[in-house]
Amino acid sequence: MMRYILVLFLLVSFRLNAQTDDEIAAKQAVVQFFEGFHKKDSTLMQEVVHKDIILQTTYINKKGEATLRNQDAKGFIKAVVSRAETPIWTEKILSYNVQVDGNMANVWTPYEFWLDGKFLHCGVNSFQLFKDNGKWKIIYLIDTRRKDDCQE
Repeated sequence: MMRYILVLFLLVSFRLNAQTDDEIAAKQAVVQFFEGFHKKDSTLMQEVVHKDIILQTTYINKKGEATLRNQDAKGFIKAVVSRAETPIWTEKILSYNVQVDGNMANVWTPYEFWLDGKFLHCGVNSFQLFKDNGKWKIIYLIDTRRKDDCQE
């Protein structure tokens, strides 16, 4: 009897930790976004970005006020791919938390941002994705930016 309980426990534990195909695919879209970001490859980025993506950043300004800034998506991708070879931008993703419901997904990614090997800031990216004809596309990206309470 004890053996059956142990087997049942192991099966339930495995299922709780297993990722679904959609969770894996949604995460892969975000991984590809950052691959394009680091390689300065607009094609890689645009393959996983919806044409109507919304980009925003939130942070506390020098006056201590909460600030929300909208960013032009085409301008962002252009800035990423046309930037100079130096300084080198490195966004280190610390973890991925993926949630999926039908054709919607959220990928939460705490990160550190480094400029030429020097720590600049940390925060969290929150990606909202839409499953468009079987392919996950990023439709919304908001990030936080701070210099305090970072894991550097």
